[in-house]
Amino acid sequence: MRALRPFLWGVILTAAFLYITSGTRFDVVRPVRTVGRLWREPTTAASAGGYSTDEQNNIDVYKAARDATVNITSTVYQRTFFGIYPEKGTGTGFIVNPKGEILTNYHVVNQSRELTVTLSDKKVYKAQVLGYAAADDLALIKIDVGRALPTLRLGDSEHLVVGQKVLAIGNPFQFEGTLTTGIVSSLGRKIDTEERSLEGMIQTDAAINPGNSGGPLLDSHGDVIGINTAIYGAQGSIGIGFAMPIARAKAMLEQYQATGKISRPSLGIQTVYVAGDLAEMLRLPASGGLLIQEVERGSAAESAGLRGPNQAVIVGSYRLGVGGDLIVAADGQAIDDKDTLTRLLTRKHGGDPMELTVYRNGRNERIKVKLGEQAQKF
Repeated sequence: MRALRPFLWGVILTAAFLYITSGTRFDVVRPVRTVGRLWREPTTAASAGGYSTDEQNNIDVYKAARDATVNITSTVYQRTFFGIYPEKGTGTGFIVNPKGEILTNYHVVNQSRELTVTLSDKKVYKAQVLGYAAADDLALIKIDVGRALPTLRLGDSEHLVVGQKVLAIGNPFQFEGTLTTGIVSSLGRKIDTEERSLEGMIQTDAAINPGNSGGPLLDSHGDVIGINTAIYGAQGSIGIGFAMPIARAKAMLEQYQATGKISRPSLGIQTVYVAGDLAEMLRLPASGGLLIQEVERGSAAESAGLRGPNQAVIVGSYRLGVGGDLIVAADGQAIDDKDTLTRLLTRKHGGDPMELTVYRNGRNERIKVKLGEQAQKF
């Protein structure tokens, strides 16, 4: 009997092992046998039609606009204690003419000694500046490629509404061909940059960063409705960016097409804005205006008979010229701040007429001026 015990124990253990591994009563071993994939593919990945309507619109607009959006590199030579060295800056532009004419921001090309454009196929071409409108931070440049280039359509920036979708394409931080999306956050914004004040700007929450300047802001049809120009803050996008309405660029392009040049108006005066108590102290209307401090020789202002100061007074720590004309209105619009006249001039070209209303000798007089043409230096 003792001899059979090992044999019996062997049979019992074998039977128990088979029962445990083949049975269904012990859930602790079931995952080892029944587990399949631990992950699943998205159900939409298998079909080309799996994108949402909005996603497909983003894709279509990007495909249509990418090849007409370019990277711009400008080289400015800086003088330091150790000598002169080149400093490169980057921006964006977009092609508006198959012959290679490109719109961008003026600050992208300003003072550049060398200007190059990189197309979407990575080919690099030297560019020349055809003209600019510094007051609107716009510039037109050109490359010669020897073939027709893809272009973008210029849309309508006069009938935008807050909330409509926009898309921005550019080269932020030199990441070429970057697409961001957002909405029109507000319209008619005024912003002050280091160089100038810009009015009537489109505000958007589409991400705009250094390197996006000069790139297109597109609507959902792929039409350019603005030129990405500035951001709020110095650290990069925080959801507040600004674009120059494309209507401003259209006016510049139409002038270039008609005359072969971009002419900016010149009045030829230096002024200071006075109003309220200061104006009354100077025996001028309290409603205020621009008090002429200097009339440039040979200027449109001199030709029209505008008058500068004939004496000076000290106001606080400032020397102020008095006795000259006070401009109180231009083309029928009251001068109610220091930038009003500048804004009106941005809508004019060299040679255009402008009617100024000036306060002189105790009464208002209307003076017609034929604007001069401002020389452009590249």
